[in-house]
Amino acid sequence: MEKIYIPRLLKMPEQKEEIKLNHQISGLNTLTPIKGIFQVAHRGNFLELQLEANTILTLTCDRCLQTFNHRLEVDTSEIILLQEKEAHLDLPLEMEILTEDLSETLPPDGELIVEEWIYEQMSLAMPLRNLCGNNCQPPAIENKENLTIKDSRWSALSDLKSLIKE
Repeated sequence: MEKIYIPRLLKMPEQKEEIKLNHQISGLNTLTPIKGIFQVAHRGNFLELQLEANTILTLTCDRCLQTFNHRLEVDTSEIILLQEKEAHLDLPLEMEILTEDLSETLPPDGELIVEEWIYEQMSLAMPLRNLCGNNCQPPAIENKENLTIKDSRWSALSDLKSLIKE
């Protein structure tokens, strides 16, 4: 996927570009290519980015450790300010951060790396808890009483456990 040179957007019809997606993105392990539409529009002093995309991932269940397929759908937008970054050579060790400073910026004569932005949006949309289903159960441990400790570092805990039972 190519980079978008920001001044080139000013010369395009309606100052916007639309890319139809059917790509694999490096670093994002998906079963199917990411399919959808990415749009970027130049709005004077900011870029307006929109993404509607979907793909299928293979995840590992956090509870039972089985693998399962998950459909990942993203419908998001973001505004990126176009401004030159100020060079701060002598930054203090502690500095107050204002909410105005918490925004994405790009230089007006720079480039937008589309693949990187899509990777970030897809990563943010991934589930925090990977559960294969509502009825998922952890693996059963049979005969919990006769578990033998194979790691000698746990022997002190085993001795304490036997003292508590007595």
